[in-house]
Amino acid sequence: MPPPEPAFPVGRPGHHAVLRLLLLAAALVPASTPSAADADRPALPLRTGDRVVFLGDTIVEREGEQGAIETALVAAHPGADLTFRNLGWSGDTVWAESRGVFDAPSAGYARLIELVAGLRPTVVFIAYGRNESLSGPAGLEPFSEQLRRLCRDLRGPGRIAADNDWPPPRIVLVTPPPVEGVPPLSTAAAADRNARLAAYAAAIRAVAAEEEAGLVDLFAGIPARLPAGAHLTENGVHLTDAGYDAAAAVFAAACGKALSGDHVGRTAALRAAVNEKNRLFFHRWRPANETYLFLFRRHEQGNNAVEIPQFDALVDAAEAKVRALATEVR
Repeated sequence: MPPPEPAFPVGRPGHHAVLRLLLLAAALVPASTPSAADADRPALPLRTGDRVVFLGDTIVEREGEQGAIETALVAAHPGADLTFRNLGWSGDTVWAESRGVFDAPSAGYARLIELVAGLRPTVVFIAYGRNESLSGPAGLEPFSEQLRRLCRDLRGPGRIAADNDWPPPRIVLVTPPPVEGVPPLSTAAAADRNARLAAYAAAIRAVAAEEEAGLVDLFAGIPARLPAGAHLTENGVHLTDAGYDAAAAVFAAACGKALSGDHVGRTAALRAAVNEKNRLFFHRWRPANETYLFLFRRHEQGNNAVEIPQFDALVDAAEAKVRALATEVR
């Protein structure tokens, strides 16, 4: 299979690094390297009333502040009464290593499964692989096995003992986007990182096929969505506004929808409402003083924990505003 089109216009910083990445990825995994057209094939259409959870690392947590992906999916499904909850955690992995807080990762993983189950989602987007790729080839199989486990645990009958009548969610796996050769990340370092990411993206595609999960392929699809002259990242790793807009277009296409050319301008008010709803939900599930409210210092201020569930009504009201605005930007 020939490599995809160049990820960046010729002469842009990082062009040669990403082009070498795509050539290397095609050589290493020719049967698994998709074309841009493959990345646009609908992975899993959203249905009316779906409750969607975004689960992942830094890219997902920052999306909670950007609102680009969620706004695109809401705008593409007006009147569908969709619910979105962002559970991204910066630096996280499929082992929930960032979520253990003061406990072992295993405790964080158990809390992750319980938290997702408590939201009773019908769809879970799982976006991991970027941090794990730093382990290189030796980490591929452990990553794949844990990703399989995560899919199965989220679907499993033991999600909530008293709520087994709630159907298992549909799972959609998300490949990480490439990195970019811009300061402080050198062109050579970006090429090396992207070669590793290509292998992990291929592993995610393989697990998606094994688990009969949907797929949103940012690694293959996001470069072609980036406007000419725009940077994908702000520092080689973290997505710019343009990078998130490109990711939103890939998500929409994976759900069988296309964004209009004036999508960003038309949805500014909707996006602001999405971000406000996400801000409220973040305080609901990750309060800044969590140690005092729920953990080992709760003997000092644990009495204030009763205030946290009061965010639920605020989040619901904010979500109602999002749904109303979505019908105005058809």
